[in-house]
Amino acid sequence: MQRKVAFAPDEFYHLYNRGNDKRTIFLDQNDQLRFTLLLCVSNKKQTVHLSDLSNWQGESLTAIWGKDFGESLVDIGAYCLMPNHFHLLVREKTDNGISLFTKKLLTGYSMYFNKKHQRTGKLFEGPFRAERVAEDRHLKYLFAYIHLNPVKITDPKNWERKLIPDPEQARKFLNTYRFSSHLYYAGQPRPEDVILNPVAFSEYFQNKKEFGEFINDWLTFEATEN
Repeated sequence: MQRKVAFAPDEFYHLYNRGNDKRTIFLDQNDQLRFTLLLCVSNKKQTVHLSDLSNWQGESLTAIWGKDFGESLVDIGAYCLMPNHFHLLVREKTDNGISLFTKKLLTGYSMYFNKKHQRTGKLFEGPFRAERVAEDRHLKYLFAYIHLNPVKITDPKNWERKLIPDPEQARKFLNTYRFSSHLYYAGQPRPEDVILNPVAFSEYFQNKKEFGEFINDWLTFEATEN
């Protein structure tokens, strides 16, 4: 099938995909952790297999995050894992970079998931979806949309109505949600921050205070304007 979006180096894209039949694709934190690690090792020109890296879980995580796996295929500015889908905000660095990165990522995770959970068949709904981000205001908006996605977990009905009735509760949840790049921008450093290359994106947030105000504006806007 011909993809409607053409990829090109130095252009920005919002990538996303969900489980086949909207099924849950992350059944526990180990699944989310595996995908997060794959965001790192799949984004390399050389092939890296997590199965070749002993003790990738538990106490050895810091060592794996610190390994130099070579040149990356894309720059990742933001990401978020949800129970049945994921979001990525990327900039392509080299021809075919996005396609190679996503092929490694989705194939590697599907093989892991099917083996672990003793299932067969396709895990994802289809080819990953992509939209080119051509305008600066759209790019900045995606930093809010992607990082606010976990609010959907706590209040899915109101999320669909674009309503956040308790911004403070939502803010607290976001500040504890591990499988997103929100904590990086909120000033809570973690080993997995190596996934990100924010300098490849516009410097919208000079510090964690500016990012916090940006997110708060969206939380309170959704609560008051809808």
